[in-house]
Amino acid sequence: METKEVNPAEETWTRKTAPSTSLSGPDIIVEVVEEIFLNVPPDQVVCVCRLVCWQWKEVADSEALWRQRCRREGYCLRDPSRTPRDWRLFYFSCKNRRNLLKNPRGEDDLNGWEILENGGNEWAVHGLRRPHPDETVQKNFVTSYGMCRKVQLIDLKKEGYSPSFMDDLQPHIRISDWYSPRSDCGCQYEICVELLNERMNTVQKFAPDIVYFEQWNNESWQQMSHVFQNYGPGVRYIRFTHGGKDTQFWAGWYGIRLTDSCVEICPAACT
Repeated sequence: METKEVNPAEETWTRKTAPSTSLSGPDIIVEVVEEIFLNVPPDQVVCVCRLVCWQWKEVADSEALWRQRCRREGYCLRDPSRTPRDWRLFYFSCKNRRNLLKNPRGEDDLNGWEILENGGNEWAVHGLRRPHPDETVQKNFVTSYGMCRKVQLIDLKKEGYSPSFMDDLQPHIRISDWYSPRSDCGCQYEICVELLNERMNTVQKFAPDIVYFEQWNNESWQQMSHVFQNYGPGVRYIRFTHGGKDTQFWAGWYGIRLTDSCVEICPAACT
C-alpha cells in the first residue's frame, strides 16, 4: 500500500486554522480571525464571512465573538442575571433598535392604523400649526368634535423578537406620543398602551388619566412617555391606542393633534 507523504508545513497550517476546543490555550489564528470579524460590518460577518468555510463559520457563530462585539459597542446587559441565549440576536436587537409603529407621523396619510372611532368630521392629516421640537416632523393627525381613536397592534415575533428573547431578557419597552391642542378651542387627549400575551390578554397596561385643555391655551407640543419593565414572561404583542376630540363641538378639526408616536424595544442598559 502506498503511503502518502505529509508536508509538515501543511500539517501545521491545518492544525492552527482549526478552532480549538481547549480551554487552556486557544489557537492564535482563531483570535486573529475573530479580531478581523470584529472590524467587519456585522451583516457581512453573517451573510458572507460565515459562508467561506467551516472554520470561519464556527468563529462567526461563536458566543465569544458577539459578546465581545456587544462589549466594544457599549451594549451592556440591563440585568446581569438575565443572560441572552443568543448573543448574536441580542447584539442585532440593540443595534437595530427602531420604532415599531408604522406611519407614526401621518406621512402616509392614515395607512398602518386601524380606526376605532371616527367621530365628527373624522380623522385627517394636516400640516403643523406650530413647529415640533424635532424639525423633521412636518405632519400630524388631527381630530374632530366627535371621539376619534386609532390603534396599531405590534406582533413582536414578526418584528424579530422571539418568545424566548422576550421571556428571558424582558427588555424595557419604551413608548412615547406627542400631542398638541389648538389655542382657539378646548380639547382632550387620551392614550392606552397594553402588553398582551398569546391569547390577547393584558399583561401590563399604561393608561393615564385623560388630559384636558382649556380654550386659549399656548398650543405647545407635549410628550407622553412611559417605560414598561419587569412585566414577566408571556408578552407577545403590544397594542397602542390613542385619540381625542375637541370639547366644544365645533365643525372641522379643532381637537387634539397627534404625531411622532413611538414604541421601542430597548434590550441594553445604555439605551
